[in-house]
Amino acid sequence: MSLLEKYFPHLTDIQKTRFEQLIPLYKEWNEKINVVSRKDVDQLMLHHILHSLAIAKRVQFSEGAKVLDIGTGGGFPGIPLAIMFENTNFHLVDSIGKKLKVVEDIAEQLQLKNIRVTHIRAEQLKEKYDFVVSRAVAETATLMQWSKHLLNPKSKHAIKNGWLLLKGGDLTEELSKLERRYHQEVMDIYNWFHEAYYQTKVLVYIS
Repeated sequence: MSLLEKYFPHLTDIQKTRFEQLIPLYKEWNEKINVVSRKDVDQLMLHHILHSLAIAKRVQFSEGAKVLDIGTGGGFPGIPLAIMFENTNFHLVDSIGKKLKVVEDIAEQLQLKNIRVTHIRAEQLKEKYDFVVSRAVAETATLMQWSKHLLNPKSKHAIKNGWLLLKGGDLTEELSKLERRYHQEVMDIYNWFHEAYYQTKVLVYIS
């Protein structure tokens, strides 16, 4: 928790409690289902929870906003973001249902009322969202193709509605495939979180 409080010093007591509970809950589930890799389970805070919260360094989701987490897997980045923004509505979806049981159980145990979980492909959704988030799910152009029909054209945040994607490595070729009409920003997470793990991690914002 000291790592989290280092970068987010204004957490409420209930946020701190929920983040503390996340680690034993994931460790317990990881014994039954491979939610995160075995070698990673002792690095949940650094590699998964804090990583998810890099999105909170770029945008503060407003009350009533709708955020879609595509390919949420075991609940990243959706669950940490839902704890951070308790008045924002998060819809966590995945085409593979096995890990969604974990997400549903953790959301229920933490009493996160702002999370909805659906076993569905993003292409099949019909709703509108302010932002689409994901972590290492697919190439950017592919993910945008799946979800561009889901973005609400009316923005109510300091930045325009769009995609916030947690990625790693050199994205030059991947991002060169996007149509020129899209605005794109690539932000080094190491500028926000100064642990060595983040030296190759980026947040991509596209609108």
